[in-house]
Amino acid sequence: MSIVIFSGIVAFITSFIGLLPQIVKSLKTKSTEDLSMMMLVNYLVCSLAWIIYGSSTNSFFVTSSNVVGLIVSFLLILLKRRYDARCN
Repeated sequence: MSIVIFSGIVAFITSFIGLLPQIVKSLKTKSTEDLSMMMLVNYLVCSLAWIIYGSSTNSFFVTSSNVVGLIVSFLLILLKRRYDARCN
């Protein structure tokens, strides 16, 4: 396995695993008060920019790992809007 493929797999896995504990905690506690909306929006915009870059360079791993990041950050934004009274 080449270093490029290995690093792509690591990026893909860590994009998903990175925020997964926060999603689980938010669903269990029904609380997102400690989450920064600015951080979540920044993560979403960053993932979107990487998707555009990865698509334009035909990089499967850049694109796919950031699609996962985009979905996860979007889900956390939805949870933030649902559970945090300050966002409503």
